[in-house]
Amino acid sequence: MARPREFDRAEALEKARDAFWTWGYEGTSMADLVSCLGIASARIYAAFGSKEALFREAIAFYEANEGGFVARALAGEPTAREAIARILKEAIETYTRLGKPQGCMVVTAATNCATENEVLRDWLAERRREQTASIIERLQRAVRHGELAPDTDAQVLGDYLTAVMHGLSVQARDDIPKARLTALADLAMQTLDRFRAAGNARH
Repeated sequence: MARPREFDRAEALEKARDAFWTWGYEGTSMADLVSCLGIASARIYAAFGSKEALFREAIAFYEANEGGFVARALAGEPTAREAIARILKEAIETYTRLGKPQGCMVVTAATNCATENEVLRDWLAERRREQTASIIERLQRAVRHGELAPDTDAQVLGDYLTAVMHGLSVQARDDIPKARLTALADLAMQTLDRFRAAGNARH
């Protein structure tokens, strides 16, 4: 009797991520996963435990790769402005890649759920809130360091910039052209520049 074909776990996780990213948690059936991963459902359960566990692992995989651009920008750029500019630029690039699912997986994969799956909806909402908090914290630091004006409301500004980023995700899913998304990001940067402290204005 032939042994079952071995599979690459990372490759399987990438395929599962793309399925959930495209169709959402509830829109992706076990039959879809079997088809996408190319392995039997029993092996999927053996490798990942459950559909929910696979989804959670797929989200973590997304955040460690394409979806991690926010954390990387906040950690890697010397100023809040450069970080926000990079976030919006990479959001557009990530959400509009040819041949890949559109939009943000964390925003779209479980927005509306049946009662039994509300725990996943709430889990993703908490991840979005944590990301918003990290942006707000970076803006608060910019206020303290004199990059932004002292009367800047970092929370409102952070909420606004996050809303723009999430809006880019929705519009990308609606096939709004990349040029229009870029124009929206440019407008958001103009809004941010209104809060820059004297002496930090762009020339």
